[in-house]
Amino acid sequence: MSVIYINPYAFYDTDAQAYISAVETEDGQGLEDGVKNAINSFVLGCKADGIWTAIQESCILAGARTLTGALIPLKGSAPTNNGPFVTDDYNRTTGLVGNGSSKFLSTAKLINTLTGSNSHAAVSWTTLGNAVFYGNTAESRFDVAGANARHFYGGGGGGSMPAVISVPGLVGTNRSDGGTTFAVRINKTNLTTTHGLNPFGAVQPLGIFRGGSGQYSTSRLTFYSMGTSINLALLDSRVTDMIDAFVASIP
Repeated sequence: MSVIYINPYAFYDTDAQAYISAVETEDGQGLEDGVKNAINSFVLGCKADGIWTAIQESCILAGARTLTGALIPLKGSAPTNNGPFVTDDYNRTTGLVGNGSSKFLSTAKLINTLTGSNSHAAVSWTTLGNAVFYGNTAESRFDVAGANARHFYGGGGGGSMPAVISVPGLVGTNRSDGGTTFAVRINKTNLTTTHGLNPFGAVQPLGIFRGGSGQYSTSRLTFYSMGTSINLALLDSRVTDMIDAFVASIP
């Protein structure tokens, strides 16, 4: 009697498969099984955690064989490559690095659509540079500059992050109650902070690697997400597992 072995990764989640196929088409070649399995596990895990729907605009800035493959959106629309970033800026395991002067990604998510009562924005970093790595205008942005940061704010008010950012991984904010309290994810820890709630007046796209007033980032990022309210700890865990699996799978 013969034994039939079934590969548990032979059939992927439909959303994971669609993303993998789009990346492989852009790359012009297939991804390693370990990379594909990691992406599939991430998608399935986010769905099991109940956070998949909250991710509205996202790119995995690692894993793909090419820069153009890495700019294929996991969800939402592809960002516009301004500067532009070039092949040498991209590494399959450590992510995409900014130059601090001209390069940034412009997303399809408008600032005013991230409502004050139901929104999140997050990035995952491997190298934290000396300038903001997430945000857009001087009116409404989420800036991170090594030792300090500000949340989304409109016009007249901002708040400082309650800790120095020092541990690689997810950094993000989440708001769900419509009040002045923000959940913050820094250094693998959930914190809270408060500041005044002001309306989002800027009808402009959020940028990655760019803040307001000509600020550009020198950080290296592996992932970004924005959308409705989300559990940042669960997102952090899923992203970390995926990037760790990339490192183990990519020669």
